[in-house]
Amino acid sequence: MSTSGLKAIAPVPTAADFLDIVLSKTQRKTPTVIHKNFKISRIRNFYMRKVKFTQDSFDEKLGAILTDFPMLDDLHPFLSSLMNVLYDKNHYKLALGQLRTARHLIDQVAKDYVRLLKFGDSLYRCKQLKKAALGRMATIMRRQKDPLAYLEQVRQHISRLPAIDPSTRTLIICGYPNVGKSSFINKVTRADVDVQPYAFTTKSLFVGHLDYKYLRWQVIDTPGILDHPLEEMNTIEMQSITALAHLRSCVLYFMDLSEQCGYTVEAQCKLFHSIKPLFSGKPTMLVINKIDVTRLEDLPLETRALVQEIIDTENVTCVQVSCYSEDGVMDLKNKACDALLAHRVENKLKGSKINTIANRIHVAVPKPRDDVVRAPFIPDIVKERKKYDKNDTDRRKLARDIELEEGGPGVYNINLKKDYILKDDEWKSDVIPEIMDGKNIADFIDPDIADKLEALEREEERLQAEGFYDSDEDDMNDSADELEAAEAREALKHKMKSQSLKKSKRNQARLPRTAGLRTLSEMSAELTKVGLDPSRIEERARILAKAQGQKRKRGQDEDVEMADAEDVDGDDAMEVDGEDATPLKWVKTNSGKVAAVSSKRHPRANRQLAGLANEEQATKAVKLRNYGQRPRNFLARAGEGDRSIHVKKPKHLFAGKRKAGKTDRR
Repeated sequence: MSTSGLKAIAPVPTAADFLDIVLSKTQRKTPTVIHKNFKISRIRNFYMRKVKFTQDSFDEKLGAILTDFPMLDDLHPFLSSLMNVLYDKNHYKLALGQLRTARHLIDQVAKDYVRLLKFGDSLYRCKQLKKAALGRMATIMRRQKDPLAYLEQVRQHISRLPAIDPSTRTLIICGYPNVGKSSFINKVTRADVDVQPYAFTTKSLFVGHLDYKYLRWQVIDTPGILDHPLEEMNTIEMQSITALAHLRSCVLYFMDLSEQCGYTVEAQCKLFHSIKPLFSGKPTMLVINKIDVTRLEDLPLETRALVQEIIDTENVTCVQVSCYSEDGVMDLKNKACDALLAHRVENKLKGSKINTIANRIHVAVPKPRDDVVRAPFIPDIVKERKKYDKNDTDRRKLARDIELEEGGPGVYNINLKKDYILKDDEWKSDVIPEIMDGKNIADFIDPDIADKLEALEREEERLQAEGFYDSDEDDMNDSADELEAAEAREALKHKMKSQSLKKSKRNQARLPRTAGLRTLSEMSAELTKVGLDPSRIEERARILAKAQGQKRKRGQDEDVEMADAEDVDGDDAMEVDGEDATPLKWVKTNSGKVAAVSSKRHPRANRQLAGLANEEQATKAVKLRNYGQRPRNFLARAGEGDRSIHVKKPKHLFAGKRKAGKTDRR
């Protein structure tokens, strides 16, 4: 697991936020309506569900934190040691242990109070037990304030750590502060490490990446180390020691012979010997930096002897570079990468796996069967082929040359069919048959259609030459055709007009059916105006209206059937002035007589009074019904599973005494 795997840790809330999250979730996700007249089993289940849900929420949140944070014992030794250096292993384990204990305690509290709630004998008792359970859980969580704050700080720091992969090819740069380590990593990678002319500019590990021989390499820039015992080293130096101790890599030990770093050559040599045990089993490069100021040859003999002693050590290669003038920087990178590759291959050959693989590999080497020399055969056409020269006018034409002649990229379209191997070259440009409805159209084309078409054209020419189509009726036909076309145009125009009219009338109000009804006096006036005598119609209408009124009083119904428009004149209904304003319809009775009846239909009985003695009893029943609905009307649409919270903050945030301090959460 690399440090990049540690970065997917969710933020850790503070103790107060933790409580708000869990209690608000309980308020939102569980039923909120309960009444004291419910069955006691329902009341118990209501509050038991609250307690269990709260416990589950705490368990889920705490479990997520404990799962996200890695166990130090399960990590790579480098990552485990790095976390121990940065965060103190004991504090880290203690914080996770306290959260684990808190989760267990909350589980126990929930279990105990659910057991007590099973015996709650009233809504009040159950409610008090629920409050006590949630209160104890909240108290346990408040005590976890410090572990949660510590783990959030650790999480934030982990997210800023560089992504170091302990198993990949690695170059580690180490040495005294200010000897040019960060300058080198900036030259060979894209890492942007801060470079300043004072010691301990680099306070943590920096990682850069480079490509060499098609492989990805990581280069780690470590903070400077001072020559003193391990116990006296600070956190910054211990990061370097951890990387050197646990990462399989090539070590680049930087030295500054010009002593511009502020440390003598003797001190730098002593540091090499003191941390030399960490280099065992790793290819080591002694990098003499700042050769633009001082070279190895420029040193006094005594100092030079100290450096030579290091160079003579086994597995140590000396390289002189200048990060300022970039002299020898790429040479150093290549040598270091080659040394590490050779070392890794050597280690693999030493391992036990190589034997099992080598036993299965057999390299066959052919033996000569005679002394005849069999030289390779190269065809003459290959030998004669000239090398391509773009300046040669007689060179063979390439696709690129054709492209440039035809207009260049974007204009030239390559002919993909020109290299088809067909019997006839003309076939290359044939259109490929199309498939329609699962059938090849080419299968339904008449192969002799060209001949038939040519024969038909010849016949047409012959008929025209013989005057078969010449006649006097041509003019008549033309005029008839023009007339038909004009009629068609008129019909289309009329249709379009009617359609637009219908469309424009779509949203206009229609006249009601009763709008066309007329009173008897209006009808009489109209008849008189045209010179007709309406006296007989008036008399007959009055008789019919009177008969209808008497019939309605008696409450007798007579079977009637509607008269057809042909049988009875005046299909429209009429009203008689002053008598009755009800619209009338002319109908024919069973006896064959014509009568005018009201078109309005009345129910035979009042259904609201069905099953009741009188109206007073019906009114009382309606009142009782409305009174019984009042409690449900008060609740509107709320039910036991109601999810609506009508206040901005849940009740638990308002409850309790006001204490001294900030009140932004109340």
